[in-house]
Amino acid sequence: MEDVDVVRALPCWRGRIEIAPLGGGMTNRNFVVANAGARYVVRLGGDIPVHGVMRFNEHAASRAAAAAGVSPAVRHAGPGVLVIDHIDGRTLAADAVRRSWARCVGLVGRAHRDVARHLRGPVLAFDVFHIIRDYAATLADAASPHGARLPALLEAAALLETAAGGERSVFGHNDLLAGNFIDDGARLWLIDWDYAGFGTPLFDLGGLAANNGFTGEEEVAMLTSYFAGIPDKPRLRRFAAVKCAALLRETLWSMVSEAHSAIDFDYAAYTAENLARFDSAWAQFKERQ
Repeated sequence: MEDVDVVRALPCWRGRIEIAPLGGGMTNRNFVVANAGARYVVRLGGDIPVHGVMRFNEHAASRAAAAAGVSPAVRHAGPGVLVIDHIDGRTLAADAVRRSWARCVGLVGRAHRDVARHLRGPVLAFDVFHIIRDYAATLADAASPHGARLPALLEAAALLETAAGGERSVFGHNDLLAGNFIDDGARLWLIDWDYAGFGTPLFDLGGLAANNGFTGEEEVAMLTSYFAGIPDKPRLRRFAAVKCAALLRETLWSMVSEAHSAIDFDYAAYTAENLARFDSAWAQFKERQ
């Protein structure tokens, strides 16, 4: 069955619908549907075990995030499909995240405080260092062309893991790319909970900084805002370690996607971009030790 036929057959519609493709998905095929005077986003995609993406977890996180007021309402969820309200706004770019970092950090902090209160049923954990080791094993098993770099990357990950411990656990989003923030002109929304799970808040904060090109001064301001106090040296070191790990995880994610994803996306270029960013962050981390 074609994707548009799957969308058309969903039981949540009332009367005639109009369907248009929505670009940008890296783990889903997305559509905008107009129905009965409202618009919705339909996300199609099954489980992706190689990336730890399990749709039961995404659906639970999406419902909880909507109940917490940080994400659009869920209108329907079923095997391989999620229907949420369409937000009439603009997705942010990295420069917009940097300009409005305080609003973004405020939304992330609210998600960390409130989403877990609304969770129901089983959900996943998100341990970046386990994920890195699993990605490396997946690449080794597949005789990846990136295999020669894996021993050094795993050695770096082990050192980062030692440096990263000590923060409380929160239910995090764990994919804070600029495009997962939407500004409707009055407020921000956070979307796409594919990788949500319990883990360190520093992964979201490190990902926010690394994915959007924060300066060192902006990172300190972000941490000061999130933790309501100027970060001490141990926390800054933990943050730097997790930020490096976030970049390494994104790099390995892309390496694995090169071999396993059927979505039309230039993963090789994305791998090269993130590997360069990781190498730079790792060099800075070592210099400061």
